[in-house]
Amino acid sequence: MSRKKRNIILLLCVLLLSLLVLLDNTLIKSKWQSQPTSEEQAKKYDLEKYHAETFVVIHVIDGDTLDIDIPDGQNEHTRIRLLGIDAPEKIAASGEMYFAQEAAEFVKKMALGKQVEIYLDKANDTRGKYGRLLAYVKIPDGKFLNEVLLSEGFAYADLRFSHSLYNKYKQIESRARSGKKGLWKNVTPKQIPRWLQERERQ
Repeated sequence: MSRKKRNIILLLCVLLLSLLVLLDNTLIKSKWQSQPTSEEQAKKYDLEKYHAETFVVIHVIDGDTLDIDIPDGQNEHTRIRLLGIDAPEKIAASGEMYFAQEAAEFVKKMALGKQVEIYLDKANDTRGKYGRLLAYVKIPDGKFLNEVLLSEGFAYADLRFSHSLYNKYKQIESRARSGKKGLWKNVTPKQIPRWLQERERQ
């Protein structure tokens, strides 16, 4: 066989191999497009890792945010945002909100250093705007911290986002308001969160 024929055969083999690689990449891309999105995979991962599992609360940030003792990606601990409620913030753009300190202290008393069970809302996203895990947190006495904070007047029912207990949380808040529990005893319209002020005006 002449060198020229060998080179032609070699060139054809290279072209054929390139074509096969191109087809293979196209098939792989098509396969991945039919798979769940990364968001769906992340939700599945969160449910497997956290849902109905027990952890220790190691830090309380404020009345609706705390850390539990398990790593989360690059973070040493997992940050939980209590789902369905909005507690007064200790650090806000306009300064510390009314009843923020009381709410944070209440959460410390109820959960800090204790084992809690984490429950995620399977029907909705498991993560919030800042990547925090959204959860219902069951404390040692069997109650959910989210609901206790509402019923005792340490938080507002967060009406900005839907979740499975939306209507129940509205009712719990309504009873706390009627009974003038916690912050509802003396809070003024200007002291409630801005999003709630806007809803109240409508």
